[in-house]
Amino acid sequence: MSAGVLTVDFQSDDAPSQFVESLRTTGFGVIRNHPIPSPEIAALYGSWAIFFASENKFDYQFDKIKQDGYFPFLTEKAKGYSVKDLKEFYHVYPWGRLPNQVREDTRNLYDKLVEIASILLSWIQNETPKKVKSGFSTPLNKMIEQSDRNLLRIIHYPPLTGGEEEGAVRAADHEDINLITVLAAGTQPGLEVKDVDGKWHQVTCDPGMLVVNTGDMLQMTSDGYYPSTTHKVANPSEELAQVSRYSMPLFLHPRDDVVLSSDYTAESYLNERLGEIGLKQ
Repeated sequence: MSAGVLTVDFQSDDAPSQFVESLRTTGFGVIRNHPIPSPEIAALYGSWAIFFASENKFDYQFDKIKQDGYFPFLTEKAKGYSVKDLKEFYHVYPWGRLPNQVREDTRNLYDKLVEIASILLSWIQNETPKKVKSGFSTPLNKMIEQSDRNLLRIIHYPPLTGGEEEGAVRAADHEDINLITVLAAGTQPGLEVKDVDGKWHQVTCDPGMLVVNTGDMLQMTSDGYYPSTTHKVANPSEELAQVSRYSMPLFLHPRDDVVLSSDYTAESYLNERLGEIGLKQ
């Protein structure tokens, strides 16, 4: 990674300033020594692997309006791309459907990730210069109060068969829609992030780390002060091509009525972007 990307001890006194500086200069940062035990995350990956391997997943086909549930393989494409990403995934909302075998543990992880993400957003609010904060319609940490849009996405990238469409990758270059994304480290390498100098860097898949990046909504409401991070999931090397990859990003979203700019509320921007990536008409 570039020299400006910091790995921050969540418990340290200078964590807020270090973390926000990393976001400001690179668009992403890595959190260690956080409260979620690695075995808990690993066990949940194992439970979801069983779900994705079963035919029962089709009983939870996604709701086209509410956007919760199971999204089959080759559902989503990145903005500006015509080829679909090589993945299937499940959308978890606080009010949404969940299979019985993963419900309790997934809800527990969801709550813990939202709590950590909320703390990180408060750090950003407190460390942002007054001139930039004056443009926020409401403080960042207030934007998510009573939000039912915070989304945990459980992603499965299946093994490659060799018959994939030309140009297809696990996740093409894209930026996230939301304020910030908190990612429980993936089970295999593949995540790459582009820094502000345009260079690509591989991101750790150390199970003890959380990877955090900024999204479009934070970039918009800060008038570009925080850059929205471009990232991708590259196809694996030949030796890992037959191995599934799993990841669990939490997308932190404002309430629908929050004003992001003179042109967009959180709801109007979300709906526009969901249309662009093929998830909503």
